[in-house]
Amino acid sequence: MRFVIVTGISGAGKITALKIFEDNGFYCVDNLPIALIENFVDLLFSQTSEKNKVAIGVDIRSGENLDMMNQILENMKAKDQNYEILFLDCNNETLIKRFKETRRSHPMGDSDSVENEINEERHQLEFLREQADYIIDTSKLLVRNLRSQLESIFINNQDYKNLFVTIMSFGFKYGVPADCDLVFDVRFLPNPYYIPELKKKTGLEKEVQDYVMDSPISYEFLEKLVDMVSFLIPNYIAEGKNQLVIGIGCTGGHHRSVTIAGELYHKLFDEKANYGIRIAHRDILR
Repeated sequence: MRFVIVTGISGAGKITALKIFEDNGFYCVDNLPIALIENFVDLLFSQTSEKNKVAIGVDIRSGENLDMMNQILENMKAKDQNYEILFLDCNNETLIKRFKETRRSHPMGDSDSVENEINEERHQLEFLREQADYIIDTSKLLVRNLRSQLESIFINNQDYKNLFVTIMSFGFKYGVPADCDLVFDVRFLPNPYYIPELKKKTGLEKEVQDYVMDSPISYEFLEKLVDMVSFLIPNYIAEGKNQLVIGIGCTGGHHRSVTIAGELYHKLFDEKANYGIRIAHRDILR
């Protein structure tokens, strides 16, 4: 039996997630009254149930009864009824935009501010977030991206990393990426732009990489950067952070930032690590 509790912040994609589960053979139930969940689970785990893949939606619409969920989870553990909790999250700015675009009111619509309602919802759902096996931030996900992540976890049984690190090179002349958590300015490093044969190349090419890294200060900076980020990652994981965007910036985003971002990525990449990692070059084609 695979039993998944799908929960999260309103507007983060819970209904979409349940449809994806249903498309993949799960029996799905949304917004079942909390008082009925334990009986429903007992039936599922009995030998008479034919359902072996089930997903149920639990959210703020349960109102005051939501507090009962903690006891239900404790009872399930005591009965050896295994469950997984999927928590869908999203930043406030994106949630407010989604509510405006769909012209839907927030389920807790008793405040004069949608943001206040979202913050109160976060507070009430925090106990489920703390117990979640999987936390997916849908702020920047398209439906196809969410489908891919859910299918990799629940259909293909691939390991899921709660923290995903993005290393992003960029050019300061085009502005600092809005979603960066950490920003590092590498404009003090040797600049290939002033070398005629390197000017039109990028940090993806070995000649540029060799030029940038052929300096003691470049190696020292990279060593210190790797050391600091390696220290931060496990602490961010312990704190419950699920997205970390590290911005590496130079003037145009073609040479130095691309080189250092690539070096940092290769230093941190480890298939066995308890975090995922990817690299992006925002301005390399500008």
